[in-house]
Amino acid sequence: MSKQVMKGEELVKVAVAALEDVKAQDVLVIDVRDKQSITDYMIIATGTSNRQIGAMLDKVREMVKAQGVRPLGEEGKGDSDWVLLDLDDVIVHMMTAAARQFYDLERLWKGAEQSRAADGKHHSPENTHEFFTKLNKDQE
Repeated sequence: MSKQVMKGEELVKVAVAALEDVKAQDVLVIDVRDKQSITDYMIIATGTSNRQIGAMLDKVREMVKAQGVRPLGEEGKGDSDWVLLDLDDVIVHMMTAAARQFYDLERLWKGAEQSRAADGKHHSPENTHEFFTKLNKDQE
């Protein structure tokens, strides 16, 4: 019997929970399925320091591996201001506030569906992670 592979929205849910677990700030999920073919979702999260970004990377990696997902690659480890974790269907960008402002990935992918996980609505158990499937009107 083959094991079910975690994809897309389920993987976003696990990665966002991992980021929130280590107090990542301003977590943003962008649906890029209609924009390009390399991934389905991008998650962008801010860390207050390089050390916190390292903790964010470790936590996401640990939680997705616990679900049987093997990351395809990592970029920018160590003292980097921007670390990327490639989970195939989901790419997680973990950045300092300065790097996030400088590279401005949100603007680069403007027009892609966006949702701020930090709004807290998804914390209630009766609410699934549908927060990233609809356009967040106050982002426009």
